[in-house]
Order: sequence, then C-alpha cells, then structure tokens
Amino acid sequence: MKLAEITSYLETIAPLNYQEDYDNSGLIVGDPNMEIRAALVALDCIESIVDEAISTGCNLIITHHPIVFKGLKKLNGKTYVERVVLKAIKNNIALYAIHTNLDNIHTGVNARICERLGLSGTKVLAPKTGLLKKLVTYCPQAQAEQLRSALFYAGAGNIGNYSECSFNADGFGTFKGNEDTDPFVGEKGIRHREPEVRIEVVFHAQSERKVLIALFENHPYEEVAYDIYKLENKHQLIGSGMVGWLGYDMDGYDFLHLVKDRMQARVVRHTDMIGKRIKKVAVCGGSGSFLLKDAIAAGADAFVTADFKYHEFFDADEKIIIADIGHFETEQFTSNLLLEIIQKKFTNFAIRLTEQNTNPINYLF
Repeated sequence: MKLAEITSYLETIAPLNYQEDYDNSGLIVGDPNMEIRAALVALDCIESIVDEAISTGCNLIITHHPIVFKGLKKLNGKTYVERVVLKAIKNNIALYAIHTNLDNIHTGVNARICERLGLSGTKVLAPKTGLLKKLVTYCPQAQAEQLRSALFYAGAGNIGNYSECSFNADGFGTFKGNEDTDPFVGEKGIRHREPEVRIEVVFHAQSERKVLIALFENHPYEEVAYDIYKLENKHQLIGSGMVGWLGYDMDGYDFLHLVKDRMQARVVRHTDMIGKRIKKVAVCGGSGSFLLKDAIAAGADAFVTADFKYHEFFDADEKIIIADIGHFETEQFTSNLLLEIIQKKFTNFAIRLTEQNTNPINYLF
C-alpha cells in the first residue's frame, strides 16, 4: 500500500487544518509514494520506537506527538530529535504524526477519555471558529437541482447531523455577452434576463477545491457568478476538550478514585473539594489548563486534564475540582484509538501497537 493512501485516509478523519497553529501534524519523514509493508503505532516517536519498528519490519511509524515540533536547523545527531529523524531516514522509515487535529475532532482523543470515564451527552467544550465557509451562486432554475446535488456530493451542505442543507431564493439575473461569447441562454450582444435561483451552501474549508470543481463542472454558464465567504460560526463538532455527564452524581473523592482507576493514573494532583457532588465533567487530553475558564463556564463540577502549573490551581477558585492526572496518562489510550481507526478502513493491513511505555516521567512513592 502507498503511504499516501494511509495518510490521506487519516486526514479525512482528522484534517490537518484542524490542528493548532503551533502544531506540526502530518507527514514528517517519508515519500508519499513509498510502499508501506507494516506500521507501528505509538504515542511518542523516540529512538527505541524506531528500533522497534526496525526489528518488527515496520516502515511506517504513526504517533500522536510529532517528533519534529520546532524547526530543525541541523541534522547531526546531537539531540534525540535529530537522532530519531536520522535513523528513520537511514532505515527508510516514514514518520507520521496526528496530534491536535485528532484532539480536536469530536470522535478523537477527548471522546476516548469520556468513554473511559463513562460520560454521556458529551459535546465539544471550546468549539473552533474559522473552519467553515459559505458558497453563494446563481443558477438557471432548470439546472438548479443538478447543481445542488453535485455540491452536496462534493461535501457541501453538511451542518452538524444534517446533510444536503441549502438556502434557495428565486430571482432573475441579467447579462450581455460580447462577440467572443457562446451564451448558454440568450444571444450575444443582447442583454438577457434569466429566471435564476440563488443557492447558498456551507462547507468545510478543506473541501473548497472539491466544491469549486463541482460548481464549475455542473453549472451551465460560461462565466459562473459565485461568492465565497469565510464564516466565524463555531463548529460545534470541532474544538478543544469535551464535557459530559456522569451516570450518577458522586462524592468528590469517590470521583477522583474513579478517574485514577479508569485512566490508570499513578497519581492525581487535585484542588480542594468544592462542597458539592460531581455530576458534570470536562476533560482535555494533554495540556488543558488553557480550558479552565471554559470548563467553569460550561458548569462542570470537575476538570480532568494534565500539566497544570502551581499557580494555575488557584484559578479553580473553589468553583471546580481540577484533576491533573499527567500528560501521558490522559493520552495513553490514543494509540488504541488510532489502531481502531486504521483497522476499520484497512482490514488486512499489517499494523501493531508498540510494546513500550514511552512516558518520560517516573514516580517515586
């Protein structure tokens, strides 16, 4: 199988434009046209993971965290990042990362945390903006249905759990073609008035090329009139963190023990109890302190995440319990999620989970 076939599929699940600005998801090392024999899935790409890929015959490593996060100015093996990249290149192993784009989809990392904690009625905690666009075009009434169907097939018109959504308004358009035209209706050199439908559809920004191809291939006019608007609407299915409900309300300490057990955490750093039982819970895989205000605004009683700094615990201000269980611990089930995603599409593809624990943090009890 070509590498591009695998990466293209992953990017239909978690498009690269869903990642945060600081991130470096995507193909880091490798030729998209190289043949992939087998893949190894891990949370982190470190030297021992590359060694494992070599020993198991895997020439693709798919990780959550990108090995190259900041720009590399030299490749001489002085850092673990440089050594990993050099070893991968030397052994013709492709490296692919699917990081905050997987965090930000509603079926991604945070959904897996919610699943393990038994949360229901979940939704994205902080939906992202700037991911949607709107196409407005004008089409003769007789061809409007064909054009709408083509736009829908190209991915336009999907809003939440609804598909084939559009707005349509009847009107008329006028135009006059010069001597170099071959008008679909009317005559060149004569102003023509044509009953038309104004068609409006929303689409995901990454689908713009497909939508425009569908527009141009199915619109009857030589010169297609259209507008594209960038929308600031929040995308309710894409964004940071999630929030949901426990099956029943719990005592604060009982909830923390539940988190420790279900998330297989060795330590839970937490704020004081808040004098009420825990029912609504916010979560964020990895470093989630930036979402504390969102969790409080959502009415969450507890927030499960990682990497809170000392002074940030004060920001809970007795409004919410912060449960910091560790970065690795919040994301350790991501590898299983990736395995399931890939096996669902490529049922006969050779893919395996790493046998290593890549957590760089150790605890002394």
